[in-house]
Amino acid sequence: MRILSGIQPSGRLHLGNYFGMMEPAIRLQDEGEAYYFIADYHSLTSIHDPSQLRDNVRDVAIDFLACGLDPEKAVFFRQSDVPEVTELTWILSTLTPMGLLERCHSYKDKIAQGVSPSHGLFAYPVLMASDILIYNSDLVPVGKDQKQHIEVTRDIAQKFNDRYGEGEPLLKIPEPRIRKDLAAVPGLDGRKMSKSYDNTIALFEDEKALKKKIMRITTDSIPVEDPKDPDDSYIVMLYKLIASADEVQEMEDAFRRGGEGYGHFKKQLLEKLLEHFAPLRVKRAKLEQDPDFVEDVLQNGAKQARLIAQETLHRVRKAVGL
Repeated sequence: MRILSGIQPSGRLHLGNYFGMMEPAIRLQDEGEAYYFIADYHSLTSIHDPSQLRDNVRDVAIDFLACGLDPEKAVFFRQSDVPEVTELTWILSTLTPMGLLERCHSYKDKIAQGVSPSHGLFAYPVLMASDILIYNSDLVPVGKDQKQHIEVTRDIAQKFNDRYGEGEPLLKIPEPRIRKDLAAVPGLDGRKMSKSYDNTIALFEDEKALKKKIMRITTDSIPVEDPKDPDDSYIVMLYKLIASADEVQEMEDAFRRGGEGYGHFKKQLLEKLLEHFAPLRVKRAKLEQDPDFVEDVLQNGAKQARLIAQETLHRVRKAVGL
């Protein structure tokens, strides 16, 4: 089983990235052939500073390796180091219906957030389909909000197979794996944690900056002495991601008893975050001092990925008459 997932280098990775994509991807390394890429082609729709893009790609690579991605188990590479993906994107775009793209939520959401419209932003799902199909992916783990992208990919693959396959499936139709057990990670204001909302907690914030972020978490105005509802608390929601079941129960009980202010619970969350990520911080510091190793991992991953991409593209080119 080949598993594929990608992450955009659009800025510092945060807890939403970690619990939504990175941690599940790291666990999946032991379930099959894992192919994980840094989606730098995709990020060109929002990042127009070349130095910033290069720095972001480097930081994402270091963060992912620090968090447990094992290059002995997973193929890890930059999207742009596999140029075949852009040729496949064009070929797929020639049969992708406009209506299919017009129905995609992601384009509308980005425009609503103030992102400037562009062909790249509109045609983003075709590049995503190419990312998935070029590696003959069996499984694509996604959140509920990305389910539509996999549906679009499946539609495009089926249209290609129907037009050119002559009864043979030229492109493998992937299956999504949707994590039903994880709701969106809340940001400081309770909305989904996202750089677009400026409500994120970066994975490797220094302690002073992390403390300031935690103290910004939105709470209500219930007095210190009164009981509080843990089910509606963003503090508790974040604490559940990193604490044991017993620790979560203790915090929830303290909420219901009253007598403790939100500042106390925010301090508990801060301490738990520092404890949880302490060993990863050490590993990240070592990786920062060894940029050649990080680059070698990406280059070796790209070589492996290109072998499959070239086979797929050869099959596609032959089918369409190129």
